Amino acid sequence: MAEPGGGKKSKRSLESQEAGGNLQVWVEGPGLGATQKSYMVVARRYRPQRFEELVGQEHVVKALVNAIRSNRVGHAYLFTGARGVGKTSTARIFAKALNCQQGISPHPCNRCEICQAISIGEDVDVLEIDGASNRGIEEIRALRQNVGVRPSRARFKIYIIDEVHMLTKEAFNALLKTLEEPPEHVKFIFCTTEPNKIPITILSRCQRFDFAGIGTEAILRRLEQIVQSEKVSVEPEALEAIARRAAGSIRDAESLLEQLLAFASGEIRLEDVHELLGTAGDERMEALVERLIQQDPAGALAELDAAVAQGVDVALLVEQMLGYFRDCMAAAVGCPPKMFLYTPSRMADQVAATGRRLGLQRLLAMVQLLDHTLGRMRFSTQARILAELALVRICQLEDWEKISEWIAALRAESVPGATAEGLSKRFPLAEKASEKQTESPRGMAYSGPERLESAGEGKKKEVQPPAQVQPSSPRIDPLVAAPETLKRLKGQKLNQTNAAEVWQAVLRRVGGMLGEHGRYFSALAAPTETRLVVYFDPAYTLSKAFCERPEQLSRFESALEELLGYRVQVVFQLADSSVGSPDRPSQSPERSYQDRLAEVQRRSFVQRAIDLFGAQPVQLTLPEPPEQQ
Repeated sequence: MAEPGGGKKSKRSLESQEAGGNLQVWVEGPGLGATQKSYMVVARRYRPQRFEELVGQEHVVKALVNAIRSNRVGHAYLFTGARGVGKTSTARIFAKALNCQQGISPHPCNRCEICQAISIGEDVDVLEIDGASNRGIEEIRALRQNVGVRPSRARFKIYIIDEVHMLTKEAFNALLKTLEEPPEHVKFIFCTTEPNKIPITILSRCQRFDFAGIGTEAILRRLEQIVQSEKVSVEPEALEAIARRAAGSIRDAESLLEQLLAFASGEIRLEDVHELLGTAGDERMEALVERLIQQDPAGALAELDAAVAQGVDVALLVEQMLGYFRDCMAAAVGCPPKMFLYTPSRMADQVAATGRRLGLQRLLAMVQLLDHTLGRMRFSTQARILAELALVRICQLEDWEKISEWIAALRAESVPGATAEGLSKRFPLAEKASEKQTESPRGMAYSGPERLESAGEGKKKEVQPPAQVQPSSPRIDPLVAAPETLKRLKGQKLNQTNAAEVWQAVLRRVGGMLGEHGRYFSALAAPTETRLVVYFDPAYTLSKAFCERPEQLSRFESALEELLGYRVQVVFQLADSSVGSPDRPSQSPERSYQDRLAEVQRRSFVQRAIDLFGAQPVQLTLPEPPEQQ
C-alpha cells in the first residue's frame, strides 16, 4: 500500500529470537535506512509466546494443555481477569497451539508462518475483534455470515473478541445460536475484565477461566529477566518498587519499566522510580509516620509540605500511607512479613515495630480515616486540604487500644483502685466533667442542675440535686473497692453487717449486664448466714425478674460460694411497707420523675460514662407500673 506523499511501499520483516522464546518484530518503512528500525515497546517485545512463559496463571495453563492433549478442546472459552494479567496472550498461544503447521500441540513451534502471523495479530484465520468498537448487531450479523466460510490455510477459524462485555444486548442475542452450535472448524475465545456484564445465556455456553492477579514476587522475577535481556543496570529496590506499584498487572509493570528506561540514564535507582511516579521515598515516609506516632500535627503538616515541594503527588502520598498502615495492621494481628503488600521486605522489622507502637485499635481508625479521605479526593479539587485534615485528625486520635480496655473493664466493674482522680488524669474529658461536679450523699459524683427533656411531657425541666436520702446500708462502689476488701471478706460468715459489702463484691465478680441489674436493689437482709434476701423497688421489677432467672441465680450463688467458701441461698423480693428490714430505706413508694432521674444519674456506670465522654442523660424512660390485682 502506497504511503502518503509518494514514498516507498512499507514492508514488515519478522525476526524470531530463540532466547527466551520471545518474538521480536521490527518495522521498516519510508525514510528508514537499511539498518534503522523502529522501536517496539517492552510490553509487546516480551509478550509470552508459549504456555510456559505465562506468569502466575498456572491453573489456566494446566487446564488448556490437558484439553489439547486429551483432544477435549471446546468451541467457546471465556477468559476473565484484571487488566494486564495475560488474557489476550493466552488466547494467541492457544490459537497457535491449535493451528501450528507442526500439528496440534501444547508446544507450538513459533517458527512457522502461521505461528508468526498469529503472534503479531495478522493471521487471516485468527481474527482479533475489539468488542468496544464492534459492539453492534450489524457487526455480529457479519460475523455470523463469515462463520460458515472455512479457514483459508489453518485448521480452525478462531475469533478472539476482546472486551466482549461491551457488546450490546441485541448483539449478544444475535450471537447465541451461533455460539451454542458453531461449525466444527470455528472456535470462540472471549476476553473481558467485567464478566458480571455478560448475559448468563452467554456464560452458560462458554468454558470460563478466571485469571488471577499476579503476585509481586512473580512480577519481580519477570522484570529481572527483562532487565538482563536489555543489559540495563537497575537497583533491586527499584524493581521491587515497580512490582509493588503494578498491583498484580504484569503489563503495567512492563510499561513502568519502559518509562524508566527512557527516563533514567545509566543505572536506574530507587530515587528515579519515586521521582517518575510522584511518590514519597522511604525516608520521607518514615519521618511522616514518626510524626503521626508522636501525635505532632505541626510536624506532620511540615513533612507533607516538604514532600509536595519535592514533587510528590498528595493523593499518591495518602495512598502510600494507607498501604503502609495496612501492613502495620497485618503485623499487629500476627501476620508474617510475606503477607505485606505495600512495603518492601527490608522494612519488615520497622513495620512490625510500628504496628506494636500504634496498637490494633488505633491502626484500624487510621486505615478507615485514610480510606475515607481517598474516596473524597476523587471528587474534590482540594486534595491537599483533605490530606492535611486527615493528618491532623490522626494526630488527635486518642489511645484507642487503652480506651477499649477501660470501657470493657468499666462494664465488668473490675478495675482495681480506679478513682475519679485517676480517670480524670487519664482522660481530659473526665477532668473537665469533674470540675463541675459536687459530691452526692452516696459518695457518687453528681453534676449540677441540667436541663433534661421529660419523656412524658416533652418539655424542658429543671432537675435540682435530690434531698438527703440515706441509703439502706453503706454502699461500696465496685470501681473503688480495693482488693484488700475482697481478701477481708474471704471466708467470713454472712451477717447483716457485712451484707452490703458481700453483695457488692458479688456484683463485681459477675459483672456485665447481670451486675448492672443487680445494683438496682433497694435493701438487703441476711436472716441467717446461709440466706441473703435482696429487695427491689416496684419500679425495678424487670431487674428483679432478670436476676432471678435460674441461670442468673446460679451465677450469683456460685460467686457467693467462691467468696465466702460455702453455699448461700439468694432470694429476690419486691420491697413494700410490710417488710420490716432495718436496712430498707424509709421512702414513699411513689417518687417523682426528678428523684428517679437523679437516682439513675448517681449509678456508677452512668457516672463513669459521664466522666469518660462528657455526656449527660437526656431522657429517662419510666417503667410501666405493676398492674393492681
